[in-house]
Amino acid sequence: QVQLVESGGGLVQPGGSLRLSCTASERTFSLYAMGWFRQAPGNEREFVARISRVGLAIVYADSVKGRFTISRDNAKNTVYLQMNNLKPDDTALYYCAADKEAIPVRAPGEYDYWGQGTQVTVSS
Repeated sequence: QVQLVESGGGLVQPGGSLRLSCTASERTFSLYAMGWFRQAPGNEREFVARISRVGLAIVYADSVKGRFTISRDNAKNTVYLQMNNLKPDDTALYYCAADKEAIPVRAPGEYDYWGQGTQVTVSS
């Protein structure tokens, strides 16, 4: 069982930046591809970004491409999401998730473990 804990959320003005972190309890962290998702009230959980086990393959949702950067440090069992030029539409609860499989997928149901989420609010 992999436990994931997100941090780094908060309130930021439009155009601002935040860096989210997600730390895993599992020493075999490098065996999992990692994803970031978000869910706004009344909306379905949506894919944000995914990074492969050693960070060589990365995919982004079109809505965040060019503004968000996903990265990982396997020595620290941590995946990051750097969010720049934030917009009010980015307001959501952000989750990280771990996937045992290597095939890049975006559907939340394909991920095996989830964190509790960290709230990001973009407002002036």
